[in-house]
Amino acid sequence: MAQFNAVVGDLAGNARRIARIAREAHAQGAQVVLTPELALCGYPPEDQLLRPTFLAACSQALAALADELADCVGLHLIVGHPWLPAELPAAGDDLRPTPPSGRAQGPIAFNAASVLCEGRVLGTYGKRELPNDQVFDERRHFRSGRDAGLGPLVLEVHGLRLGLLICEDVWTDEPAQLACVAGARLLCVLNASPFHLGRAAEREQRMAQLARAHALPLVYANLVGGQDELVFDGASFALDAQGRVRARAGSFVEESLALTVDAHGVPGGAVAPLPELEAQAWQALVMGVRDYVGKNGFAGAIIGLSGGMDSALVLALAVDALGADRVRTLMMPSPYTAEISLIDARAMAQGLGVRHEEIAIAPLADAFGAALAPQFAGLPPDTTEENLQARIRGTLLMALSNKTGWIVLTTGNKSELATGYCTLYGDMAGGFAVIKDVYKTLVYRLARWRNAQQAPGGGCVPVIPERIITRAPSAELRPDQTDQDSLPPYEELDAILERHVEGDEALEAIVAAGHERAVAAKVLRLVQLAEYKRRQAPVGTRITPRAFGRDWRQPITTKFRA
Repeated sequence: MAQFNAVVGDLAGNARRIARIAREAHAQGAQVVLTPELALCGYPPEDQLLRPTFLAACSQALAALADELADCVGLHLIVGHPWLPAELPAAGDDLRPTPPSGRAQGPIAFNAASVLCEGRVLGTYGKRELPNDQVFDERRHFRSGRDAGLGPLVLEVHGLRLGLLICEDVWTDEPAQLACVAGARLLCVLNASPFHLGRAAEREQRMAQLARAHALPLVYANLVGGQDELVFDGASFALDAQGRVRARAGSFVEESLALTVDAHGVPGGAVAPLPELEAQAWQALVMGVRDYVGKNGFAGAIIGLSGGMDSALVLALAVDALGADRVRTLMMPSPYTAEISLIDARAMAQGLGVRHEEIAIAPLADAFGAALAPQFAGLPPDTTEENLQARIRGTLLMALSNKTGWIVLTTGNKSELATGYCTLYGDMAGGFAVIKDVYKTLVYRLARWRNAQQAPGGGCVPVIPERIITRAPSAELRPDQTDQDSLPPYEELDAILERHVEGDEALEAIVAAGHERAVAAKVLRLVQLAEYKRRQAPVGTRITPRAFGRDWRQPITTKFRA
């Protein structure tokens, strides 16, 4: 099972890596190599799939890959790719009505898996079940193998009959049943299953049910790596017919997992453990940063360091992802910045070995105030002046980003983004929102977890100063400000948000769960009012079942109240 980190659109690069993995496996005696879903083009390629030129390039890359491995005698490479069959009408033909723009209306390709052997394509399977929920939009991009009348594909290798399935196919019963009827004795499943907390255990539980239901062993190859806001955790595995784990690849790492399959189709191999929840979250966030920065060609990352908890966590994640030499921090104190914030920010930056600088923003805030004084005459100070401080900081960070080519990592968490406790064009300014899907309570748990990890030489060396963790959180935009001046305690806030955002619970259900009506109503109203901000927020790594972005599609303009 080739669990590797594909790059969307890098057809030649992905093909080279698949070929290298296949050759290495063949040299070790492998007869079958199973890649993840859409491994050839990366997942998800989104609306590139509606471009005939992209589909043609995928076809060319598949043919070139088959030619490249023609000398690997006896090797069967199962590779995921978009497929536009030559025998079906091409784009613009009679496949469906063509609008005046000339572009074919709707999807024209299949989400497919082909078997390559000695330079030939032995067969191709078209995915039958196309998910259209959560982060998935496959009905926009693919045709179903069922609708096109494509049947199951069963491959025989040394007397063992392998049935191919793709991701969502195994979350319903029909595709596996058809493979069984066609004679499959081992199910081979190609997957690009995005990560969220607890997802790996959910996959194994469902696949165990499927294996038991059909009395068939199963191998499940999953993609690994970051793609925009999505992260794929790998954790590929193999089960016997009783649903027991017989092999498992590591999480959040590239790995070619060697399996041996006995005469009864029972697979076996090394079994890596599943990480604890905090470790899963940390590894996902690190991979999200590393791949977004690396795959998009940024030299490094810039962080506005405040001496507070959120920016401290983002700094620790960035250093783990990129290394200290590719991270720099900027502290921008105002007259309301506490001295201990300056001290703690310096201490953390020094401890991690990153370049740290300070620019006081008081003179800039004074200049803005003077310029706006005629327009503000007679009006009392309010959040306008607070937002100006945040926007000055955002301007400085973006100026550094423009000059250096390093990306700004924003530091707002999910609790703040949910309630609008953030400043548009201020602390929201940047290229990647590292912890936008991390509730504040989890922020603290992750900080404690990271500080408890052993250093390479042994012993635990806390990377986040204890005082940053224990201090009351504050935006420090006015005297003696704390977050709880504007928000409920984070334990209560996050509990309400999880019910509403992840659970789709309305006010009455949240009140019935024990929350005070006035508090819950305020939180839900804040969530609704902040939608216009979230639409303008940078992308960031998804680690919950419902992140703001692909998962959350609420109107900005609406009179409905939950």
